[in-house]
Amino acid sequence: MPTPTSSPHSSSKKPLLYGAVVVLAAGFLGYASYAATGPQGSGSGASSPAAEVSDDPSAEVYAELAGLARRDAGDKLAQGRTDAPVVLIEYADFRCGYCGKFARDTEPELIEKYVRDGTLRIEWRNLPIFGEESEAAARAAWAAGQQNRFWEFHRAAYAEDAKEKGFGDDRLKELARQAGVKDLDRFARDTDGTAAADAVRADQEQAYGIGATSTPSFLVNGRPIAGAQPKETFTRAIEAAAATQDTKDAKATPATPDAKATPDAAK
Repeated sequence: MPTPTSSPHSSSKKPLLYGAVVVLAAGFLGYASYAATGPQGSGSGASSPAAEVSDDPSAEVYAELAGLARRDAGDKLAQGRTDAPVVLIEYADFRCGYCGKFARDTEPELIEKYVRDGTLRIEWRNLPIFGEESEAAARAAWAAGQQNRFWEFHRAAYAEDAKEKGFGDDRLKELARQAGVKDLDRFARDTDGTAAADAVRADQEQAYGIGATSTPSFLVNGRPIAGAQPKETFTRAIEAAAATQDTKDAKATPATPDAKATPDAAK
């Protein structure tokens, strides 16, 4: 699974509000990354469920990580109901081959099966780790989102062999055109603007703050998944999260007392 050669941000810029949660989450994602990519037979358990979705050492940590979901109706880089019981947060880079594999092979099926029926919301976080073109593609994707074409841009940028063509200025404009972005002049301005840079930086810092330093990395209601795992890994995680949420909702809903018979009803 791809990892950056160095972090573009100093530790002083990482979010501090998570406290101990940051340390634990970094451990979870670090372990999941190692287990998912460790050599076969090394004892890493690469083919076991533990290599795909971390166990449950701390419900409090997962709850804190689940709180990273924005559930903002105005989020241009998200799809699905804001009140969906499950939120999948995806940290990814447009130059990441495994991210492209997930986008082409797995994500469309998750959208069709779970987003369409209201079970799942997907929220994108830009995590460019492969240099200037990664950064440029992330800003361009954000800019496409300002014209409500993020997911179309996402699909074009992750098309088979798309990353081999690079993400220079002309190529990004061509991807925007393919995505149906109408105002290409605005797209260019937004791509180069400070708002795009700030948005990408905020996503990066959130990712580094929870220990997600490789792509793709995911949170499913706060539970980490590392790498472009098989579709079954995600379906199990989504269905387990939905079942857990159903249980929580049932416990939170007071039982309706049986109606007592009234004198009139007894007649």
